[in-house]
Amino acid sequence: MASMDPSRAFVKNVKRLVVKVGTAVVTRGEGRIALGRIGALCEQLKELNSQGFEIILVTSGAVGLGRQRLRYRKLINSSLADLQKPQGELDGKACAAVGQSSLMALYDTLFSQLDVTSSQLLVTDSDFRDKEFRKQLGETVKSLLSLKVIPIFNENDAVSTRRAPYEDSSGIFWDNDSLAGLLALELKADLLILLSDVEGLYSGPPNDPQSKLIHTYVKAKHQGEITFGDKSRVGRGGMTAKVNAAVCAAYAGIPVIITSGYATDNILKVLEGKRIGTLFHKDAHLWISNKDVGARDMAVAARECSRRLQSLQSQDRRKILLDIADALEANEGLIKVENEADVADAQLAGYEKSLISRLALKPGKISGLAKSIRVLADMEEPIGHILRRTELADGLILERTSCPLGVLLIVFESRPDALVQIASLAIRSGNGLLLKGGKEARRSNAILHKVITSAIPNTVGEKLIGLVTSREEIPDLLKLDDVIDLVIPRGSNKLVSEIKESTKIPVLGHADGICHVYVDKSADMGMAKKIVLDAKIDYPAACNTMETLLVHNDLASRGGLNELIAELQREGVKLFGGPRASNLLNISETRSFHHEYNSLACTIEIVDDVHAAIDHIHQHGSSHTDCIVTEDQEVAKIFLRRVDSAAVFHNASTRFCDGARFGLGAEVGISTSRIHARGPVGVEGLLTTRWILRGSGQVVDGDKGITYTHKDLPLQS
Repeated sequence: MASMDPSRAFVKNVKRLVVKVGTAVVTRGEGRIALGRIGALCEQLKELNSQGFEIILVTSGAVGLGRQRLRYRKLINSSLADLQKPQGELDGKACAAVGQSSLMALYDTLFSQLDVTSSQLLVTDSDFRDKEFRKQLGETVKSLLSLKVIPIFNENDAVSTRRAPYEDSSGIFWDNDSLAGLLALELKADLLILLSDVEGLYSGPPNDPQSKLIHTYVKAKHQGEITFGDKSRVGRGGMTAKVNAAVCAAYAGIPVIITSGYATDNILKVLEGKRIGTLFHKDAHLWISNKDVGARDMAVAARECSRRLQSLQSQDRRKILLDIADALEANEGLIKVENEADVADAQLAGYEKSLISRLALKPGKISGLAKSIRVLADMEEPIGHILRRTELADGLILERTSCPLGVLLIVFESRPDALVQIASLAIRSGNGLLLKGGKEARRSNAILHKVITSAIPNTVGEKLIGLVTSREEIPDLLKLDDVIDLVIPRGSNKLVSEIKESTKIPVLGHADGICHVYVDKSADMGMAKKIVLDAKIDYPAACNTMETLLVHNDLASRGGLNELIAELQREGVKLFGGPRASNLLNISETRSFHHEYNSLACTIEIVDDVHAAIDHIHQHGSSHTDCIVTEDQEVAKIFLRRVDSAAVFHNASTRFCDGARFGLGAEVGISTSRIHARGPVGVEGLLTTRWILRGSGQVVDGDKGITYTHKDLPLQS
């Protein structure tokens, strides 16, 4: 389970909660029931009911559902002449009367399938003027909750005396949102959850990219900032009504969270303490710092600083890198202390050895990073490099030049050294940068970020590199496709997949590192042993480590396979087999060929020839790095030509797939995508191009009077 957000810590003491579901969640756009969403709601409430929570449900939807049914009945009962007449609006009270029975029948059916009992309580505004009614209501609900029955409330619109939807006859409640707030107070609930059709309260229209999700509502700060859209498409309320109800309940002592009812598990996430939706709390003003910088502000600042960085002379950008290298070495002791604290905490928390291995900055690491930064600083200037010059016509010269992408967002896990590499590459390529590291490296990342940004001159600004400290800010950042140009996730398959599914921003990276070594029948076995061992044991947690060993069938009969097995077992590698290898070697069969161990373990399988090896790699690999060991040059050519991976090697360990080893100075990550950069991504992968045209007053004018030459010219700096 993710760590609890401090502002949501109060949920640990929640026992009784009121959940209000709006019409826009209960029904679809055309008015029909949203069966999937209601089913997911009921499943969540059943789960909480079984855990001992006391749940009170307030539901809208009767009027909308009744209107849809009555329109259908009216249609089939009308003559053609009737249909040609102007159609008046259906009476809302009749719609409520028809829809209420259908709505409750649906809840009863769904809850019954989940072995939960529900009950219906219809109330009107005038009921609450009666003290005896309020007392009896409390007793009835108390009795139902003690029997683990879920009370379902709705305003009885069919007999309501209210003259118009927003005319409040008594000032007690005016819609189901305010009814939910009233019930939360009357029934002494610990929490009120208002389910909407958006993720929470935004600073503006939710579909506006400039709008930001407000995680915690502070009345003094947000009341005058928020622009409300139209009310609900089908119900009476909308976000205005929800906020009014939430503010009233929150300042009366009941915490409120507005969140999306479209998600299948948001109620459960709220009660796990996750930062879901918008929180309303009477103490919220105590939790929010005026110095907090939002996701958009951080990204915009990084872009502004990157433009100042690009305007510097090449030697000035080079000096920044050299100053960073010096600063890292000067602060090595401080960095070591913070990193050791992270490692100790990770060991205490029981993290896997592979993660701790990636987390630790081993002796010599800082000096190695400083050296790689100096190598990067001495590389050819990448910005403004002329890639092509063309004479379009006499006196009209077109240049294609290299330029930075803009603002990069890097989300990485475990490895604090990645922060240094990425930051130095961003500076060399003139890009702004936002970094989000894993919580297990919190101290290491903070000190490294401080050391690096302190070496950036004020003429550029330390906000060139922003450090995102809260996981909850990532969803906001992933929406900023207008100010962030590229996302590079470095971490688990789950992390990469979640990011790809959550953003419109281009994503560069790889989800898996399923790397293969294929040992052909003509392989030099001495060489094969060295390559296989290095590919597996040099750094088992790396993404370029061998995870599957493929061996030609002839080696199984000649004994070569046994030699490889013996070498691996001698180094403590745990072996799993495919169907053929597990039978022959009497080892456990792997559950999946597409498995990244990240440890001293690997899969072995026997194949008939190079073509079978290639087919296996294409079916089960991840297009990262694959290697063939063979002395047969024709077989090697087939493998190198046909294997469709970012890196393909002949007689060399997969561990060579690395930015520093490739001479890139450092790498921001390894990409298996087929668009933009592929393989280890260095400075070039963080650049794009632009066109510069120099003329002397030429105009198109329908292409009259101009002769196109399209002549290639020599490159000039």
